[in-house]
Amino acid sequence: MPTITFSLKDLQNLVGKKLSIEEVETYAHYGKGDLESYTQETDEIKIDFGDTNLPYLWSVEGFARLVRLILGKQKGIPVLQVNKSDYTIQVDSSVLKVRPFIDAFVAKGRSVDDYMIKQIVQLQEKLCDNYGRRRQKVAIGVYQCHKINFPVHYTATSPESVKFTPLDFKKEMTQQEILEDHPKGKEFSWILEGHTKYPLLLDHEHTVLSFPPIINSEETGRVKEGDSELFIEVTGIDDGAVHLAANIMAQALFERGFSIYEVVIAYPTKEIHTPLLFNDTIKMDSNQVRSVLGLELSSAETKKLLAKAGYNLKGDTVIIPPYRKDILHFVDVIEDIAIMYDYNKIPTKPLENYTIGSTFPLIKIIDRCRELLIGLGYQEMMSPILTNVHTMNRKMIREDSKTLEILNYMSETYSAVRSWLIPLLLDTLSKNKHRDYPQKIFEQGLISLKNKGGIADQERLAVITIHETANYTEMRQLLDYIMKMLKLEYTIEELEHPSFIRGRSGKVIVKDKEVALLGEIHPQVIRNFNLELPAVACELNISELSKELI
Repeated sequence: MPTITFSLKDLQNLVGKKLSIEEVETYAHYGKGDLESYTQETDEIKIDFGDTNLPYLWSVEGFARLVRLILGKQKGIPVLQVNKSDYTIQVDSSVLKVRPFIDAFVAKGRSVDDYMIKQIVQLQEKLCDNYGRRRQKVAIGVYQCHKINFPVHYTATSPESVKFTPLDFKKEMTQQEILEDHPKGKEFSWILEGHTKYPLLLDHEHTVLSFPPIINSEETGRVKEGDSELFIEVTGIDDGAVHLAANIMAQALFERGFSIYEVVIAYPTKEIHTPLLFNDTIKMDSNQVRSVLGLELSSAETKKLLAKAGYNLKGDTVIIPPYRKDILHFVDVIEDIAIMYDYNKIPTKPLENYTIGSTFPLIKIIDRCRELLIGLGYQEMMSPILTNVHTMNRKMIREDSKTLEILNYMSETYSAVRSWLIPLLLDTLSKNKHRDYPQKIFEQGLISLKNKGGIADQERLAVITIHETANYTEMRQLLDYIMKMLKLEYTIEELEHPSFIRGRSGKVIVKDKEVALLGEIHPQVIRNFNLELPAVACELNISELSKELI
């Protein structure tokens, strides 16, 4: 959760009103923030903002904007005037496969002092580290504009082909040397893993501005007291996130008294003018406001509350400010209406329906199975619901068309939804080879499968044992015990399954329905998970099995 630090006097200047610490604390709650501390000697305030969906609040400028709206000193969407200019960035096609998106602007007209530089850097770092996922999704560079010869060129180069002096160093280094020897290079080199070329920003005289998202140049990338012309660029792998970060930075500097000038981004196939101010809208629904909040608000009252929350209302269309991208549904707007109305002022209503809570029958069965296994000395595991096809299928030497794969995944490790639990238990065992044997573990949880054009969720329970003499009989005895305690009769039929040893596996049938499988894990699967001892496993479909018990 981002914590921002700023001067109370600065906040009061930006708001245009003297504020007590108690008032600051109250206004912070409107943005889901908590006042951490105030030091009177240094006039320093610290506020922790818990809602990471509102990155515009991670600066004193953004917080002051919220306070002005609450106090009525500002209504609706604040103005961000962007001036036309001849500043241009030429984007080379070589960078599109590495870090394809860029946004930029120039801020002029006000000299920066040490405090303001710290505030700019604070917002820059909060956006990069939190919203930007440690610079992978978004990274921001701030430069002395008067040292730059436009147009700027955004390209990708071979790691050893270009040398420049990185920030806080005195010698020239290649991009590869920066990744290996510079502190920032070591910290963020993971972002560029797998790429043969690295992003680079150069001006028209081939002076290096930065090696995004790693480090700026010492020559142009250090803002100093007295600078009055700043060049700000944002690069990343998410188009919308890049533009949002630039809009937040531009709005903050504009409210500091800077004039904002556009930068034209010339891609190989298109041209855009940045900062790219979004024109997002959402349909107004008074009936939904009434239904969710239980308030009878007039059109005038609703419009006033929307303006207080920083929106504009045009007819039945709500206009969203360009520094926000957290509005996914009209309910998000309703939440802001409620915040500005004040939750404490919403009248309570008497309870009209009285019900007695109880546990779902399925959960009772699951809990019973868990209790039985714990009583038998098994240890319960909890693994992520997201996994990958390699673990689910390839390591298990099987082909499966029912595993759900994620189209736009952020990490290959979590690129699919788990389709059974045994592979995850094997993966857990592979990370615990240093523990004594035998190891007996189980997991209960949800799996998802493709099913006739849709998705079927099932509650499963998987059990696995690994030791020198682990065998089919051991797991069959465990299954006998569980089924006996559940008062279910079952039969075993022969099972041909590539993950298990042929002739030492079976499927469990209850009233002509397959409810489980069990068997000795195939030696190749054991090797695929870097295990060294025999293992035997069983997986029950609790959702199917429960139909015979409820």
